[in-house]
Amino acid sequence: MKLLKSVFVSSVMLAASAFALANNDTINGAGSTFAHPLYSKWAEEFRKESGIRVNYQAIGSGGGIRQITAKTVDFGASDAPLTDDKLNREGLIQFPTAMGAIVPVVNIPGVAPGAMKLTGKVLADIYLGNIKKWNDERITALNPGLNIPGQPIYVVHRSDGSGTTFTFTDYLSRVNEQWKNEIGVNTDITWPRKATTIGGNGNAGVASFVRRTRGAIGYVEYAYAKQNSLTHTQLASAEGTFLQPSMETFQAAAANADWANTSNFYLLLNNQPGANSWPITAATFILLHKDQADAAKTKSMLDFFEWSYAQGDQHAIALDYIPMPENVSVMVADSLRQLTVNGQPVSQ
Repeated sequence: MKLLKSVFVSSVMLAASAFALANNDTINGAGSTFAHPLYSKWAEEFRKESGIRVNYQAIGSGGGIRQITAKTVDFGASDAPLTDDKLNREGLIQFPTAMGAIVPVVNIPGVAPGAMKLTGKVLADIYLGNIKKWNDERITALNPGLNIPGQPIYVVHRSDGSGTTFTFTDYLSRVNEQWKNEIGVNTDITWPRKATTIGGNGNAGVASFVRRTRGAIGYVEYAYAKQNSLTHTQLASAEGTFLQPSMETFQAAAANADWANTSNFYLLLNNQPGANSWPITAATFILLHKDQADAAKTKSMLDFFEWSYAQGDQHAIALDYIPMPENVSVMVADSLRQLTVNGQPVSQ
């Protein structure tokens, strides 16, 4: 995300002299809970430097898409990228801001963080309800020597429309044929009835239910797992190596991202090749209307995104997100040239 400020400014920023914004004005955004820790930190630091408030509500990617479509927020945020057809139909553009990882988290008496090993197929079988107890032989075979109780499994999932669910179900579809054929991929799905399920609102809701439910398993963005001291599992890479979630394994997965050959940045990063590539990795995206109604708000938003690309890396890394590479910054600047204010080009 190390963006040359002069490139970004010359490409997409409004002239400050023409469009001044009072410091007490507010930019409103909503959507992804996956990105909430990062956007909250960026908003805090940006306000210190600019005086501009960014109010971000973590309501889930589905809610973010609905609100930006309805024009009730200045920007939406989604972890599920929109297709070209959807973007064109709603008059939107999208661009990625950071990449992060989703981790399975459990609450099993006597099992320490990072001690349990799971494969993608076994993880899907748990969510399908094919595996109902933690001492099932398909789990114990992966974990010789680990004392696993015969605790019933409670499957915790998102109850709201969620980009995290989209990424998670895309991963399960890639590694388990039954999941692919019977359940599929979406931001909001009908969860298998064979499993004992609990629905939580947002990453925070899933984290909360896992923390207080013995025998629970859930999926959350890694920052939520760390912040809530949840017990993460190991997960097998596409090449079968059991990995711990870490910046090193996240970066290994992100290194395969081919942003240059995408259309409107539509890219899924699950199950990337490489022995050390964490298998559930995703980008998070900003959604904007191509034609903006308020010139001052538009300048303020672009100031915020420019600041995030130019100065947000350290905060992203501290929260275990992966900054976007510099070449993507240039592509984002090109994409934002599409913006207009009441039909007039934004760039000067």
